[in-house]
Amino acid sequence: MTEIPGGCPARDASVVVARDEDGLVALLSSVFPRHGGEYLFLPGGRQEAGETPEECARRELKEEAGITAERWRPLGTYAITLETTVGVHLYEARGLSVGPQQLTPTEQDFKLSWWPMADALEAAVQGRFLLPAGPLALLLADRTG
Repeated sequence: MTEIPGGCPARDASVVVARDEDGLVALLSSVFPRHGGEYLFLPGGRQEAGETPEECARRELKEEAGITAERWRPLGTYAITLETTVGVHLYEARGLSVGPQQLTPTEQDFKLSWWPMADALEAAVQGRFLLPAGPLALLLADRTG
């Protein structure tokens, strides 16, 4: 298993741009005290053992946002850092069905909201996302979809 700087074992991750029939994007928000405030992010997370990137994306979307999707489109895979081969796989999901979130104890404060793509991209420009994979996925989904 690869390690990220600091000695933590790392696994590939997947991040999802889920867009409803009106083109609204599912965004999550939570307070991250270590980073000084509330931030936006897309559903996503690390792969479990034996899981493909798309299986990870499907699972994370259902757990964190309560959403299942009929149509999936890969948006690309990118390295997390130069020091590791760990990657983040970006997807767009369409044909959505929304149910209850299935949050773990560490995710209990994740709030789901629906944003127009232009507003989500503007939030990225304003620095309202903590991690870079979300804004990159939004940009790619907007430019190619």
